[in-house]
This record gives sequence, structure tokens and C-alpha cells, in this order.
Amino acid sequence: MLSPALTLAVLTAAIVHAVWNAITHGIKDQVVAFGLLGAGGALAAIPLVALSRAPSTASWPYIAASVVIHLFYTALLMRSYRYGEFSQVYPLARGTSPLVVTVFSAVFVHERPSALGLAGVVVVSAGLATLTFGGRRFANRTAVIAAAGTGLTIASYTVVDGVGVRAAHSPGGYTGWLMLIQSTDMIVIALVIRRREFLRQRPSIATRGILAGALSLVAYGLVLWAQTRGALAPIAALRETSVIFGAIIGAVFFREPFGRTRVVAAIVVAAGIVMLSG
Repeated sequence: MLSPALTLAVLTAAIVHAVWNAITHGIKDQVVAFGLLGAGGALAAIPLVALSRAPSTASWPYIAASVVIHLFYTALLMRSYRYGEFSQVYPLARGTSPLVVTVFSAVFVHERPSALGLAGVVVVSAGLATLTFGGRRFANRTAVIAAAGTGLTIASYTVVDGVGVRAAHSPGGYTGWLMLIQSTDMIVIALVIRRREFLRQRPSIATRGILAGALSLVAYGLVLWAQTRGALAPIAALRETSVIFGAIIGAVFFREPFGRTRVVAAIVVAAGIVMLSG
């Protein structure tokens, strides 16, 4: 079982994660959004790097691998948002992760779930499938492929960072350097692809993108801290309560459908997450 402090930290991360994804979804030029996320992440990472103890040498290969995976993750996420509805794409992208993390953590980290945890995987899978499709079809196949690919990258960096942050002996230092390097790369990529649009973006959009980037550091920093104190699979599963918050945000702010079927699906997902955390 996760302690109350870990549960609260990961649930907070889930809410913050849903919020910054919703902010990003509202920025139409996804390459610009990619760069603005990087700008916000870099600004938030600088004080964290300055105030935290440097991560150990053993953790740097994990940081390097995570940066590459995160870049693919963000690119796939932006593409899925371009073609799909937030309340469908977000649950599919996030929902793929707990299933794969459960397998990866068992194989590579030797953290095997209990029988209750395995049952939770099945329940979460059923709930997320309903939450994602909710009686509707995806309007674009590209959105499905991009969202599923996003989920695989999430699972990959979750396991890589779960091992890396434990080796770092400094959750703040690991988070800060990871986000600083990754965010700098994102800014460079945006400048290469959309230099003029990126530099001449309206202040209101720039502010939203930078805020989303800063919030992304807060959300992931909380998860990394939790991963130094608990098993990867239940933390990854609990983190995906963000799909419920994301679906609610999609209904309230983007006026995307959220009928009775999706309410039931959200309850099933919550039940499955409780089982995975058992």
C-alpha cells in the first residue's frame, strides 16, 4: 500500500498534469506549444538545479535516455492533440501506461504486483477503454496511433526515471537537470522548425504555454519524489487518475461530451486504481 503522503503527492501530480495538458491542448500551433512548454520547463528547472544537490554519476545515463524518450513523448502528444479530442486522446495516452509499466517494472526492476494488483490492471483496462471511446468513434486514426505511441513512451520514461532517480540520491537534482536539458532541446527544436511563429507569439498564448511548462515540472517532480519511496507500478497507476480529471476538464472547458457511460467508466477506473495500489 502507498502511504497517505505518497498518495496525496501523486494525486496532486495527477491534477496538475491534467491542467497543464488542457492548457497545451488550447494552443493551436502545436510546434509553438512544444517550444513554449520547453521555455516554461527551463525557467522552472533553473532554481531547482541551483538549490538541489547534483545527481550522482550513476544516474546520468538514465537522465540522457529519459531526455530522448521525453522528446518523443512530447512530439507524439502534440500530434495527438492536433488530430483528436482532448477527452479521448488524453485518457488513451495516459491509460496505456499503467499496463506497460506493470510489465516493465516486473521484468526490469523485479517489482511484481500482487494478485489484487493484477486484477486492478484488468479493471483499469476495461474502464479506460470505456472512458476513451465512450460510445463514440475517433474521428482520426492518426490521433489513435499518436496517443497509443504516447502511452508507450510514458511507460518507458516512467521505468527509466524510476530507476534513475533512485540512483541519483537527489530527487530535486535529478528532476531539475532532466527538465533543464529536455526543455532546452524543446526550445531549440521549436526555433528550428517555427522560429518566426515561436518568437512572435501573442503574449497571452506565450504566458499560457510557459505556465504549462512550469506546471509540468511540478507534476513530474512530485511523481519522481514518490518513486524514490514506493513501487513503480502502483504509483504509475495512481498517477493515471489524471485521466478522470482530464475527462472532466474536456467536458467543462472544451464542451466535449461526457455522458452517463463515461461517468461509470471513471468510477471503474478509480476502482481499478485502488486495486493496483493495494
